[in-house]
Amino acid sequence: MPGKRTYFECQQCGHQAVRWLGRCPDCGAWGSLVEHTAAPAAAAPPAASHESALPLVDIPAGALPRIPTGIAELDRVLGGGMVPGAVILVGGDPGVGKSTLLLQAAGALAQREQTVLYISGEESLAQVSDRGRRLGAAAPNLYLLAETALEAILDEIVRLKPAAAIVDSVQTTWTASLESAAGSVSQVREVAGRLLGLAKQQEVAVWLIGHVTKDGSLAGPRALEHIVDTVAYFEGDPHRSHRILRTSKNRFGPTDEIGVFEMRADGLAPVENPSALFLAERPSAVSGCVVVATIEGSRPILVELQALVASTGAAVPRRVANGLDPQRVAMLLAVVEKRLGIGLGAADVFLNVVGGLEIREPAADLGIVAAVLSAAQNRPVEPTWGFFGEVGLGGEIRGVGQPEKRLQELSRLGFQRAILPRSSLQVPAAKSFRTDGLSQVGELQALLDAPRREKAV
Repeated sequence: MPGKRTYFECQQCGHQAVRWLGRCPDCGAWGSLVEHTAAPAAAAPPAASHESALPLVDIPAGALPRIPTGIAELDRVLGGGMVPGAVILVGGDPGVGKSTLLLQAAGALAQREQTVLYISGEESLAQVSDRGRRLGAAAPNLYLLAETALEAILDEIVRLKPAAAIVDSVQTTWTASLESAAGSVSQVREVAGRLLGLAKQQEVAVWLIGHVTKDGSLAGPRALEHIVDTVAYFEGDPHRSHRILRTSKNRFGPTDEIGVFEMRADGLAPVENPSALFLAERPSAVSGCVVVATIEGSRPILVELQALVASTGAAVPRRVANGLDPQRVAMLLAVVEKRLGIGLGAADVFLNVVGGLEIREPAADLGIVAAVLSAAQNRPVEPTWGFFGEVGLGGEIRGVGQPEKRLQELSRLGFQRAILPRSSLQVPAAKSFRTDGLSQVGELQALLDAPRREKAV
């Protein structure tokens, strides 16, 4: 009898090799190749009948049906609710609240007369039941199953025919058709693929909870992200109470929306006013602190941006940016040195977005420059001022999208003055609200000096 063929598979990207390698040649991970036994080749299935292709214009158009989950912030991220037949992957650090969020969503769906199946591969039925009652998720239509065998899970989904099935987690689920261990790339790929097929066939929305590796990516990311319809990441600082849900892929909705939650004793509570949450502990009369008006999807959010400029004796000064693109920060610091003549070569520069939010849009450029100027000159910015605008390499201040929403949010939160690009001045603002349009960063320097000169007079 011929011996079984073995191969080595990377647990990060799924690359296969005929011999063991210390480093994966595809993704570069060290010590990630694990030996597996190849499954025998299966017999080719009989040819199945198939439908003929149709012209696109002959297929009737229609909006995708959506089922609201009952959690407004979760529906916002999904684009209005879950789509029947969609497979949604939710990843995040251990303890961030993935299971809590989806168990609350399961309870909310069940209370809206939807049948939901929650499959736990890491906790017993008693543990999930106790947590569900604490979260207020108890409902007759919410069914619990403690199972890790994929075949048993598929049989239960077919029998129950739920509107949604939640698998917690995909790394603990295994199939007997493969000899590799649960959690390996082969098992994860096979489990996700078969769940996807059942989801499309039965029109069941399948939620998969995925673990995160040490480098912050989902285990087996390439294998999972290409299979599922939506990839959502649940983020949060363990020392803070708020959590942020964002998507990196969404076939049925936007990928730039975020959902903000607050972790409480009774579970996760949606935050309807994130701006007030992020500005709750903002200091007054401290240099380097400014407020930036950002847009996340369709929602305006005000965040506090802090800068600290300190002299250093090191040959290479430090540049640290938390929540900002380090490359863009380096570019803006070069603009400050070249266009404003402020030397930063002998100083460490630290920038931080308070609250753990990540800002990637260029509208934060003007706020970054203002914070650095304030910190370098040790002059506080007026606490009732808000900033937004893109800064170019020539020091010009360019317009950004949706300025009206940013101004409305600043006015609603009690700010009295907005510093924005001159090209955005035609946007109407509140009567008690002042707008100052700038075209060059040199004008920003004069504007920040004006309150000091007025007090001196």
